Amino acid sequence: MIKRKASDFTLMIATILLVFIGIIMVFSSSYPDAYYKMKDGYHFLRKQVIASALGLCAMIFFMNFNYWVLKRLSKIIFIACIILALLIFTPLGTSYLGAKRWVQIGTFTFMPSDAIKLGSIIFLTSFLSKKEDVLKDFKEGVIPSLLIIGLSCGLILLQKDLSTSVTLGATLVLILFIAGMKMYQLIGLGVLGLSAIVAAIRMEEYRWKRITSFIDPFAVKSDEGWQAVQSLYALGSGGLFGSGLGQSRQKFFYIPEPYNDFIFSIIGEELGFIGCMTVILLFMLIIWRGIRIAISIDDLFGCLLASGIISLITIQALIHIGVVTSSIPPTGIPLPFVSYGGTSLLIFMSSIGILLNISRYSGIDRS
Repeated sequence: MIKRKASDFTLMIATILLVFIGIIMVFSSSYPDAYYKMKDGYHFLRKQVIASALGLCAMIFFMNFNYWVLKRLSKIIFIACIILALLIFTPLGTSYLGAKRWVQIGTFTFMPSDAIKLGSIIFLTSFLSKKEDVLKDFKEGVIPSLLIIGLSCGLILLQKDLSTSVTLGATLVLILFIAGMKMYQLIGLGVLGLSAIVAAIRMEEYRWKRITSFIDPFAVKSDEGWQAVQSLYALGSGGLFGSGLGQSRQKFFYIPEPYNDFIFSIIGEELGFIGCMTVILLFMLIIWRGIRIAISIDDLFGCLLASGIISLITIQALIHIGVVTSSIPPTGIPLPFVSYGGTSLLIFMSSIGILLNISRYSGIDRS
């Protein structure tokens, strides 16, 4: 392995800028909700600042933590994530808005599904990197990989969180593609995955209603199409420069939880097209640096791990923006680094820390 160098400065700055924008927009979009429901307009801001500080510490830690150690600890990390997911079905599991996806220990609440994302990426990349030709053997390579994907996504699906399950499943399949999975196997896996998604949608009436409302949200704008319509109103009223920071109207109880699943629409309303493009360009910068790191590292584990992390960020950001712009059916998924959520922010900043550590061993140009 080559001598350790400095981390990718561009990647680090782009991430910190996104987190900073997230803190500002979480405060702006959450103030009405926090003030009227909790009598404290700074409630969500404080939590986001604390999560950002913890995330920064985690990013710095993993930036200096040899990523090779993660390969040796991959089984332990994956098992720990499974145990955390199973805690949801114990008395420690808590429900919010009809969904049981959180675990509460004392005053500390976290989402195990966020931990599963990173844990399964580390475990699958570790498995695939042990034998470079492992995917050429269906029994020894493909089946175990599918079991890892099925277990990871299945645990999230048990929490009735289809969007996160699809996000993770697509990420893990992309890792298989990069690792060299045969095209006919990949097509077969895609058909199997789509069939599972359709079955999951048909099993729950509210999911099917989301699909039908997506076709024409304005036809059911007072019911299933409400979120999509209000999001489009927010984006449309923002114009080029926006209505001004803190001047959103849709955050006043028109869009449910505007600081989380629909924060990009508030960015569009308050900061306009310029604000949206700034956020998108920062994501593109992170994705570009991530791809450069992945193709510049000689180590297969580092390459697959970097690819998995950047794939997760890309897919989740695309789904969030797609939902907000009514380009895909509505679903609840946060925007990485920007949306409110301590567990999500901590996991994504830790992931960037790992990516920064990988960059220290790559031959990438850091200028």
